[in-house]
Amino acid sequence: MKPNETKIMTVDPSPIGLFGLAMITLVAASVKLGWTEGVSYVVPWALFLGSIAQLYAGVKDAQKGNLFGATAFLAYGLFWIATAFTWMGQLGAFGEGFMTGDKNQIAFAYIGYFIFTLYMTIGSMETNKVLFIIFCLIDVLFLGLALSTFGVAYELTHTMAGVAEILISVMAFYGSAATVLNGHFGKTFLPVGKPFGIFK
Repeated sequence: MKPNETKIMTVDPSPIGLFGLAMITLVAASVKLGWTEGVSYVVPWALFLGSIAQLYAGVKDAQKGNLFGATAFLAYGLFWIATAFTWMGQLGAFGEGFMTGDKNQIAFAYIGYFIFTLYMTIGSMETNKVLFIIFCLIDVLFLGLALSTFGVAYELTHTMAGVAEILISVMAFYGSAATVLNGHFGKTFLPVGKPFGIFK
């Protein structure tokens, strides 16, 4: 480093992004699986943990030059903003008659995110196995959401989405904990699995 040159240190933002993902999927899964009712209390968690935490992680990953991490966190952070606004519309926050469109439009949005997650799943194969499992579960989640919204085998596909969501939460909590503790202790405290080494 040259004299008088300032070096800016940045830490890995993925633990807070994964924590945000873990929290919102835990709360949202409680509704899908029938453990709780309604979404009015889910909205704040979608906005602050599902969206802001992941958007923060995405911006920080972008600043670090992490294309994959930035794309994933930013895309899913924006998803939870859209979802929160959809729920608020259904609750009447924007006035009566706001949510009078075709709900199948939401199903097509889920299909779009399913497609996005498919190619991100391929990319996750060269990160670590915990992230790969998370992306595989997100694939199942969006497929279940799309099918249940279209009304295809509703009970089965709705439950499939709920189970996938709770498993995403478990894995995201583990991924967040592993990244924090491994970095904090300077050794592998919680293993995350090596990349598959297929494409790199």
